[in-house]
Amino acid sequence: MIDGLKPYPKMKDSGISELGTIPDHWTVSALGRAGELFKGRGASKEDEVSSGVPCIRYGDLYTRHEFFIRHSRAFVTTERAADYAPVRYGDVLFAASGETIDDIGRSAVNLIDGDVRCGGDVIIFRAAREALPEFLGYACDAPSSKWQKARMGRGFTVVHIYGSALKNLAIVFPPLAEQRTIVRFLDHADARIRRYIAGKQKLIKLLEEEKQAIVHRAVTRGLDRNARLKPSGAEWLGDVPEHWEVKRGKYFFREVDERSVDGNEELMSVSHKTGVTSRSEKNITMFMAESYAGHKLCRPGDVVVNTMWAWMAAIGVTKKLGIVSPSYGVYRPLKSGDFQPTFLDLLLRTGAYRNEYKRRSRGITTSRLRLYPDDFLRILFVRPPFGEQDDIVLAIQDETAELQRAVETANREIALLREYRTRLIADVVTGKIDVREAAAKLPEIEPDAEPLDEIEDLPQDDDTADDEVLEAEDAA
Repeated sequence: MIDGLKPYPKMKDSGISELGTIPDHWTVSALGRAGELFKGRGASKEDEVSSGVPCIRYGDLYTRHEFFIRHSRAFVTTERAADYAPVRYGDVLFAASGETIDDIGRSAVNLIDGDVRCGGDVIIFRAAREALPEFLGYACDAPSSKWQKARMGRGFTVVHIYGSALKNLAIVFPPLAEQRTIVRFLDHADARIRRYIAGKQKLIKLLEEEKQAIVHRAVTRGLDRNARLKPSGAEWLGDVPEHWEVKRGKYFFREVDERSVDGNEELMSVSHKTGVTSRSEKNITMFMAESYAGHKLCRPGDVVVNTMWAWMAAIGVTKKLGIVSPSYGVYRPLKSGDFQPTFLDLLLRTGAYRNEYKRRSRGITTSRLRLYPDDFLRILFVRPPFGEQDDIVLAIQDETAELQRAVETANREIALLREYRTRLIADVVTGKIDVREAAAKLPEIEPDAEPLDEIEDLPQDDDTADDEVLEAEDAA
């Protein structure tokens, strides 16, 4: 599809460092000169209903949609819709704040027909000049635009962007016919790359399910398949080896609330995929707070729970001294020899325990669920003899090693596909490569092809993106 692509025959300086040179017949315009920018209005989670008038939320722009908004997952009643800003087909919506560098002014173009609304945490751009909505969708969130928006942000922990700054966002405008050609090319390329990634995602999901099955069997039944069993006392946990201890959490742990004096300890991240790890070990782009004084201390062997996201198993055992959010729960073993840390970490994030966290969490909606200390300490925990815990951990590591290598390989391939896709979009929308001839040779997209909006948002090669969303929303 990209074989033989060449640069345009005649280029000129755009005058914008982020854009570089552009085709001689293209123009550059700031958004403020290309249309109107205005702020949305109204934003309350309590207004949401299961059906009604589609309402695009700030969170939709950086967790659910990429370039285009083809459907809405949030709705408001017709009566409440009057309090929200109307959005037209083809409007570009910008997130008015962000917790990460990539999220500053994250944007997508609305492709929903009919009555659509958005809240006050969104900035709306309505083009006055001739522009194809799909082209604007690609151009306004391409790397050249992200770099510009990152410089426009104001704030520290949560960075805000305003219409007065966004009006200076420089976008390249090819002739309208050429915009259609570019969109046709990128739609085809994007669809193919997404489907490659979707295939890798499915493979990873199957591999992870197989790993989880191995872990669950080992940490709840042990390694001896002939061991005598006894009822655990909970249907969700099932039978356990007769010689294992089963008690509620309060007999194994106590809640602790130690606070950092200066906040200089290592900042820890709590993930539903990797448990408790050092923030420095991950490529996390969240803006750092000025001071972490007053954050909770966690010590080696402590269980750390993201209270708001426990139902997703955002929980784990820390291996080193560090600090976590003051809103997290920290639980310390009553006896140092009760649990082997890795065994406990694996046990805490099994599907059975995750379901129990969700059942015991309190709140009106999923996004408001909280697992409070009393509820955590009521959960049943299994405790094999310490030596047996060591054997279980070693057996799991040995049995899942090949599966883990396959997952890591698939994640690396996804990362390379994402990088290629980002670079391709960047080069095409800024005119670094000429796709006119290649686009003309492309077949029509099959009517029964899997729609792009049905494919999951592209993941990072690890759980960095998930960490950022969970921790940012928890701190909000």
